Parts: sequence; C-alpha cells; structure tokens
Amino acid sequence: MDSDARDDAEPAAGTMPYLLTPGPLTTSVATKHAMLSDWGSRDIEFRALVASVRTQLLELAHAGRGYECVLMQGSGTFSIEAALSSFIPQEARALIAMNGAYGKRAEKILRRLGRDVVILDKGDTAQFTGADIADALDRDPAVSHVFAVHCETTSGIVNPLEEICAEIKSLGRTIIVDAMSSFGALPIDMEASAIDVLVSSANKCIEGVPGFGYVLCRRDLLEASAGRSHSVSLDLFEQWQNMESSGQFRFTPPTHALVAFATALEEHAREGGVAGRGARYARNRDILIEAMRALGFETLLADDIAGPIIQTFLTPRDPAFEFDRFCEELRTRGYAIYPGKLTARDSFRIGTIGRIDETVMRGAVDAIAETLQLMGVEDLSPA
Repeated sequence: MDSDARDDAEPAAGTMPYLLTPGPLTTSVATKHAMLSDWGSRDIEFRALVASVRTQLLELAHAGRGYECVLMQGSGTFSIEAALSSFIPQEARALIAMNGAYGKRAEKILRRLGRDVVILDKGDTAQFTGADIADALDRDPAVSHVFAVHCETTSGIVNPLEEICAEIKSLGRTIIVDAMSSFGALPIDMEASAIDVLVSSANKCIEGVPGFGYVLCRRDLLEASAGRSHSVSLDLFEQWQNMESSGQFRFTPPTHALVAFATALEEHAREGGVAGRGARYARNRDILIEAMRALGFETLLADDIAGPIIQTFLTPRDPAFEFDRFCEELRTRGYAIYPGKLTARDSFRIGTIGRIDETVMRGAVDAIAETLQLMGVEDLSPA
C-alpha cells in the first residue's frame, strides 16, 4: 500500500483516529464517497448492484453452481443467528468447536433456540484441530452439525479450516463456518473444502462499513430450511426467495452500506484479491509484533497460530499502567484500539486490518512508546 493509498484512507486531518480494531475499521475515501449518493431500494440500478455483490461473494469463496448467497441486514451476529436457526433443525444436535467469545455466542444463540448443543472448548490460546473434532464426533455420533470459527476475534487465533473440514466431511456431518474475521484475507475454498455454510459481514476484511452480513450456503440446504426459522426478519429462505424473484430485500436494505461494499470489492480486486489483502495484513502484523516485543510486551499467542487479523498483548504488571488512560492517550494521538479484554488473561488487542499499512503500524507503536513514557510505565512483563 503506497503513500497515496495511505493518504486516501485518512479522514480530514485532526478528526477521527485510525481504527486498529477488528471492525468497524478504517475505510478508504472512495468507499466513504460511495455513500454520499442516495439510492432507492427498488431502483433497477440498486437491484443490479445487489445481484453483482452476491455473485462476487460466491466467486470470492470459490463456491460452485450448487451454492447461493443471501444478504442479511444487521451485524454479523444477525447472520450467524439466521444461519443457525435456518440450517440446524430442532431435533438436531450441534457441536460447537470453541476457543473464544464468538464460539460462546453461538452456544448462547443455539440454547436460546432450544437446540441440543455439545461443546469442544479449547480455552482461548489453543487451536482446535481436525483430530479434536474427529474425537468429539466419535464420542457423540448423534451430532449432526458442527459450528467452527475460522479466525476467533477474541485473541486472533486462526484455526486450521481445511483440516477441520476434511475430518467433518469424512464423518458425514454438516459444517457451518464463522468466517467473520477471515473472509477476504485468508484463503477459503468452499467447494474444495466441502463447506456447507459460511457466514461473514461487510465491515471486516473486504473493508466495507457496518450494515449487513452474508450467508454463503448450499442451495439444497437452503431449500430444505423453508419454514424452519424462528424469526420473520432472520428467515434466510424467505430472504433468498425474495432476492431471487424480485432482486430486492424483503425489508428496507442498508443501501449506503451496500454501495460502499461494492466499491470496497472493487478495491479488494485491484489489491490482488485474497492474496494481496492477506499479504498487507501479514506485513502489518509482523511490523507490529516485532516493534511491540522490542518495547517489552509479550503476545498471548504463539506466532504459528496468530493470524494477521488482530494481535493480543498481555497487560503489563506495572501499577502505573492504567488501561483506560492508555486507550485515551493513544486515541488523542490518532490511534483507536478496542477497550477491555475478552481473553482469560489480562490483555488488550490491536487490529491489523482495514485501510492501513506498515507506516500506520509504526506510527501506532511510536504513540504507544510515547504514552508509556508519559504514564511512567517501566515494567512491561505481564501480570
């Protein structure tokens, strides 16, 4: 990403900071500019845009002729709940492969829906492997569906998707993948991996803005889901049917988010698609981790399982380190990180995705070093 592109990512000087978060994230000026026009939800131009977005997402996922793309208003969790309620029958038993907060959220959704759930919990610092999944399914042959998170945003850990899918399919189960924080930056081939259902959202690695998610799924599963959803607004089958028949959402679509996403998809392709986007994020990660370790910070995860999406650092033991002040000082210097922690150990996260590059990452570390000096923090060993 050259300096011109970096400048293109910045809002007006002195306004908003870079978002070093896993989404919402910093977007390009072109993506922002796309939202300056008002689109009618039933206009032929908008319906053509929706159709194009659906097609491009299927192509990006290497989904063949037997797959469909359904767009769903709301945050990514809306699409997760829509998928879980539509594709897991009331009488089914689901295994959740869990190593963070988003696996726990899926468990909460399924229990609220009255589904039978079993858990494979690896904590928040270990991957689950294909062997783990196979062992869990051997112990419980009644399990018919497996839910797995590709990149768990709690810590940034990346689970070995191809290996997991191979085991699940060899044992004849249905797999639902949460690819919220990975789709668009990490390689995913739905057809080759025989992924049945994949869910992601607009404001992650495609670098769009919040407003909708999408479910990519086998058409036969979608057809079989008719009448199964607990919800009118989250019914994927009804949403799909309406899109197929009229090209429209059933209810008011997030028009501005969709036109921004169409622009973001164009930029994604120009950067080199998944390989190009993933390479930039990996450079961001490498620069950030090297510089933070040079300061004295320790990472929560081992390097071989930490992906390029978000990095988790252990909180220093120094009593002078006050996290809220740390966040605010960074924000005044132009860098916003997620406040608070999700992992069992005290930690904080810095995102490496969005319209940012290595210069932004170096600037963030300089701001961190300046903030630590201002706060009088000397001991960065973890609590």
